[in-house]
Amino acid sequence: MSSLAVTLLALLLVSSVAPQSSAQPPRPGTDGNGLNESEAATLWSHDNDSRYISNAAYRKAYGENRTAVHQLANGTDLTFTQPPTTAARWTRADHPEFPAGKANASVYPPHANLTNGTIIRDAHATVFAVTPTTTVHSTPNETVVYAAPHGTVRGVVDYRVAVPAQTTVGNRTTRYSLASHRIEEVRLVRDGEVIARSDGTHHPTLPYELDAGTETLRLEADIRVSLSESVRITNASAATPPNGTTPDRTDSRTQTTRTSETVTVSDTVTIRTYNLRTEVSTARYPNGDRGIAVFRNVPWQGIQLTVNGSHRIRGVWRFYTARDTRWDSLVRSTAANETTIQSPALPVAVHAYPSKLGPRAEPTGNGPELLRVWGVDRATPSTALPPNVTVDVVEQEYTTSYGLAIRTSAGTPQTLRVNGIVRGVNATLERAGPLRPIQESRVEVSVLSQTDEQARLLVRLTAADTGEPIALSPAEDTRYDPIVAGRDGYVELAGERLQTNSSGMATLTVTEPGVYTAQYVPGSWLTHDPAYTTAADTTRWHPLGTVAGWLDLLTTSLTWFLPFALAIYAGRRLGTIFEPRGRYP
Repeated sequence: MSSLAVTLLALLLVSSVAPQSSAQPPRPGTDGNGLNESEAATLWSHDNDSRYISNAAYRKAYGENRTAVHQLANGTDLTFTQPPTTAARWTRADHPEFPAGKANASVYPPHANLTNGTIIRDAHATVFAVTPTTTVHSTPNETVVYAAPHGTVRGVVDYRVAVPAQTTVGNRTTRYSLASHRIEEVRLVRDGEVIARSDGTHHPTLPYELDAGTETLRLEADIRVSLSESVRITNASAATPPNGTTPDRTDSRTQTTRTSETVTVSDTVTIRTYNLRTEVSTARYPNGDRGIAVFRNVPWQGIQLTVNGSHRIRGVWRFYTARDTRWDSLVRSTAANETTIQSPALPVAVHAYPSKLGPRAEPTGNGPELLRVWGVDRATPSTALPPNVTVDVVEQEYTTSYGLAIRTSAGTPQTLRVNGIVRGVNATLERAGPLRPIQESRVEVSVLSQTDEQARLLVRLTAADTGEPIALSPAEDTRYDPIVAGRDGYVELAGERLQTNSSGMATLTVTEPGVYTAQYVPGSWLTHDPAYTTAADTTRWHPLGTVAGWLDLLTTSLTWFLPFALAIYAGRRLGTIFEPRGRYP
């Protein structure tokens, strides 16, 4: 990341003081997880940003310098324009660090579902993470976990064995020892159907494939423990010894049997399959630009027009990464006690939120033009984001789009790609129809008639190449439905929206002199055939444009200036009366 990008992030993101979480994430660069220091520093949006450490203090504490991104992430949360890969890479590397596998102790997160048998205690199978996923914070009351149709479920399984103590009853002494213990099988179940299996392991990794809709996946594990039970029976000699003496001979025999127990433990996770499908319509403008309209079925990240992503339309969603705080600490249970330990394994997930920046074209200026957004208004989730998360979330009602219309000269239909909000999931482009040509239109406005007080303006709307009139029907409310019957465009003139008749004409009476511009705003090319471009024309009107107007101006001028002229004349006459007269010889 360049220094300029770091500066921009620092300007856009402002940290705030929030309550300290129960645990702090590891210091970047101290874990062998395949991420460099800068990448690892971006993961921890749940950390306490108020605990900022200066560079000097950091060098003194750790004897090394940190990267610019590490320094920035120490004081705020970093966000992304697309789902990053870092969360899944960290989770994959941290998963085996879960400290399970000893028979005398069970390790589990506090939220685990524990199962106890006779000799199997504190057994659990707990979902560690599902990847790739994105947790979408859309409203104060709605948070949805979207998962890719193909992905991986990671879990942890552990238990401890309660070996009974030795007992003696009469001449029978029973001893127990651990013969064997193992996880026999781990399964992933959906609607009662096993969709993946693996051999017994404390760190299962299971693939899944989903179709659509909301799914509940169940992680199951069979745990089997066998004890060796040894019973020693002691019998005294048949002869009765003299009083005060012990038997001179004892008989004993030992019987050994095997005792086994099997328990099944499980955990569930509910996700919504992110199966992105789009419908794309395209058109061609007279200058060669393309019109593109895309509609989708689930939240999306935007439209990429070029292979390298230099030209694109970015949606309302931005992303941050944060650990699952339920795994900050673990419980280690033995026969003697339970202790809380800091977890060395922290799953990290991608989160999406509506950004203040909203939909925008990149690059700005000479990039694609965002023509229209179809969407649904929603309440901001700003008050419902998790603690210690400081991002540029929108603070008022916003619009989640299900359709975008753009005009662009970049890319080709082959390079067009719709990006999803779940990493690695992009749209399958389904063209709704053939490439539709957009024709040029011509609008002309002129003064049809006028008086001293008003003018009647005439608007004529025609196709530029053929001269055919363009008739417009009354406009309808198209805020939520792009498919509108009829030609729903309009001509805007003097703040009014006009509909042309079958001859392509409309009139409007104005009373204020000035310059009047008529602009044709065509209806969507999605449903209009032929489709037209916008056009504009200008005319002027003033009462002086008529003979009557000039006469009226003259009359008005005389009315205003005659009293002043008379006053000047009278003044001059009075002046001559009081002039001194000369003497004659």
